[in-house]
Amino acid sequence: MNILTFDIEDWFHILDNESTKSEKQWKNFESRLEHNMDKIFKLLDDNKQDATFFCIGWVARNHPKIIEKIDALGYEVATHSDLHQLAYEFDRKRFRNDLEMSIKSLEDIIGKKVTTYRAPGFSVKEENLWVFDELLEQGIEKDCSVFPAKRSHGGLEKFGYAQPAYIEREKGSLKEFPINTYNIFGNNLVFSGGGYFRLFPYPVLKYFMNRSDYVMTYLHPRDFDPEQPMLEGLSAFRRFKSYYGLDTSLEKLEKLIQDFHFISLKEADQSIDWSNAKKIRLDGAGG
Repeated sequence: MNILTFDIEDWFHILDNESTKSEKQWKNFESRLEHNMDKIFKLLDDNKQDATFFCIGWVARNHPKIIEKIDALGYEVATHSDLHQLAYEFDRKRFRNDLEMSIKSLEDIIGKKVTTYRAPGFSVKEENLWVFDELLEQGIEKDCSVFPAKRSHGGLEKFGYAQPAYIEREKGSLKEFPINTYNIFGNNLVFSGGGYFRLFPYPVLKYFMNRSDYVMTYLHPRDFDPEQPMLEGLSAFRRFKSYYGLDTSLEKLEKLIQDFHFISLKEADQSIDWSNAKKIRLDGAGG
């Protein structure tokens, strides 16, 4: 099962960087989102490919036509938070407000219930497991926030499973679609999105794909924009990770779509026999 998803945010929505931290700062940058979304729409149309789009509420309010087009073309609209901040930097009230605003902003445009969420930077860890309770209270049914390995922005190693599963909480159950990992010499490697996707040459990606029975992609409009400006304040490593491979990524994605069968998250959910799915109990509020 290979699932194609995009996180819809602008090129300057970089986490953990002082010059792009707040909505006030974002006004200093020219948007490149519509231009980059046109590339994605064309790629999907040319290849008759479905996908799920995780959209931030800020995009819904500032670029409503993009959300309208995603929905009009029949793609699934999900939420990627409202202001694209790390979830563990919020207390519960601020997280709740952010989640509510993102859902409202998207639903006001598409006129449908939003039932799927992904945290920016996969920023759910043991210290903020209450995120899952807040998702359940807001009617979220499917989550894609678990990164079951070590990560600079968190990671939830205790999840211990890189396949779709139920997260069990006191308040109910949530369908979880974690990021997939590939084990090399005892280390869990990620290859299916963002900088990882751009870093690996196509033959390496193809090798990993052929040996994975579950792949969850997470791509961004900026991943296909070699002309985007260089942001200030990034370390040498962050610059490399954020800008390497931009000129070949669109061609790489098209090759993947042509060589492998991808589906949307909605279709994946419908194809899984959830009565036999693994149930993972995550106890405690985590902070």
